[in-house]
Amino acid sequence: MPTRPQQSSKEQTLRWAERRAVVGGRIREIRLEQGLSQEALALESGLSRNMIIGIEWGRKSVAYERLWDIAAVLGCDITELFVPAERHPSVSPYRGGSRAMNKPEGQ
Repeated sequence: MPTRPQQSSKEQTLRWAERRAVVGGRIREIRLEQGLSQEALALESGLSRNMIIGIEWGRKSVAYERLWDIAAVLGCDITELFVPAERHPSVSPYRGGSRAMNKPEGQ
């Protein structure tokens, strides 16, 4: 059994990435439905905002104990975090301000 990521097969690494993307996408979906910011979720769950960002975008793994903390803040059962999100996040994260595509022509 591999103990380090670099010792894992390419297939296993891809499976893990897919699982991180499913859980992270679902966390993001529930958070947005509730109008919570990443900062608020981070503060209430005891994680850093950067960690929340990494989890939501499937870039970072999280200890399974922390999933209970996140689920508690979101007010959902932990099993809801493993259901694929209904909508996929945009390709690039929204960084605030106004988006060029939302502006009327000529502005």
